Amino acid sequence: MSGAVAEGRRPTTAAGRIAALGRAELTLFGRSRGMLIGALVVPLVLPFSVRSVVEDMDLAENGLSVGLVLLPGAIGFSLLFAVYSALVAVFVGRREELVLKRLRTGELRDTEILSGASLPAVVTGLLQSLVLVAGCTVLLDVPAPEAVQLAVLGLLAGLVMCAALAAFTASFTRTVESAQATALPLVLVSMIGSGITVPLELMPDRLATAFSLLPLSPVITLIRGGWSGDLSAAETLTACAVALAWTAGAVFAVRRWFRWEPRR
Repeated sequence: MSGAVAEGRRPTTAAGRIAALGRAELTLFGRSRGMLIGALVVPLVLPFSVRSVVEDMDLAENGLSVGLVLLPGAIGFSLLFAVYSALVAVFVGRREELVLKRLRTGELRDTEILSGASLPAVVTGLLQSLVLVAGCTVLLDVPAPEAVQLAVLGLLAGLVMCAALAAFTASFTRTVESAQATALPLVLVSMIGSGITVPLELMPDRLATAFSLLPLSPVITLIRGGWSGDLSAAETLTACAVALAWTAGAVFAVRRWFRWEPRR
């Protein structure tokens, strides 16, 4: 992959270098059948597999509908599988193949290497979220968002956070084969407690307050609030603060503990 970046005219700007690396990474991403299935198919199937469970919930009393639960949940599944889980495997695989080590010998900075490697998965998550919005709007009769800026903010925050958390998870993941195992705790915790399958509004107050501090909870809160339009200013600021704290913490951890060479 380093050769693909170095061929021809070398990019002279950070954006150009990241784009060149992203194109090379996209080629490798497309060659992995298992990664394609995990990133493209699983997030589209899982949300609708829990539709019958969601329909049995007492949603009306909390101002929710099946669509307002499944749509943010579907985007959450996309962030977890298409971005977070996929990138853990990408970072570990490129490290074990010595790709990251070779890239660091050139003009690419560390942040550019990680950003370029993340680009295909992040774009996949973004496009997949747009497809899910369109599908849920048609199939579940979801209305237009009342506060679209909150939905956009939540999605962008989720993409950046999941990429940063993936890099942190890769720092203590030894092999590509173990990447699924090390990514699993965050995936399971988020599916259970971040409002993806069970909205926080349906949980006991103390439990909901604790779960609202999980990494993906503010993302789901902002996206759902963007459609419902009932998120207060205080709730919006709290969600943004939690999302920013997790992202900043993940970035700090990556800068300190990320490994650029294979573990021995």
